Amino acid sequence: MKRITLALLYTAALALANPVVAEVSAAKALRSGDMLKLIFHPQAKEAGTAEFMTFEGDPLTLDQWKGKWVLLNFWATWCAPCREEMPMLSELQEELGSDSFEVLTIATSRNAPPKIKAFFDSIEVDNLPMHRDPQSALARQMAVLGLPVTVILNPEGKEVARLLGDADWASDNAVEVLKTLMQE
Repeated sequence: MKRITLALLYTAALALANPVVAEVSAAKALRSGDMLKLIFHPQAKEAGTAEFMTFEGDPLTLDQWKGKWVLLNFWATWCAPCREEMPMLSELQEELGSDSFEVLTIATSRNAPPKIKAFFDSIEVDNLPMHRDPQSALARQMAVLGLPVTVILNPEGKEVARLLGDADWASDNAVEVLKTLMQE
């Protein structure tokens, strides 16, 4: 019993001494509704390094977003839950988008640019990027096995959490969880 108590005290002290651990714990504790599907990793994981591209075809890597929190969403034009989720991601970008936070959307697999444009036009979203991963190189590297998948990257570019399936990212709870996570 003494060892368990000491272990708990040590863990609590470590969490308080390490603000990142404390913020993850606080954000994790706030989850309700759709955010219960958001799984926080015990330790931040390396994110993918594979190239993806802009709508126009220029190469990109996730390194270009280091220094800010990123909500990275993998989606496809043929994905019905993606169609429902994308306007909520747009609202989240509108509310939290800044120099320290960005919603990054990447159409993975075969999504022709005209179909991507038509998708965004039909759901009236104009504030999210239409990036593409046509060979699914980044998606494969990041173990994206279904769609949609949303990954939270910390400013060091590491994955701290993942949500499989769609979620209401514009909900008060999602915003509260993200704001808590991003506290420095």
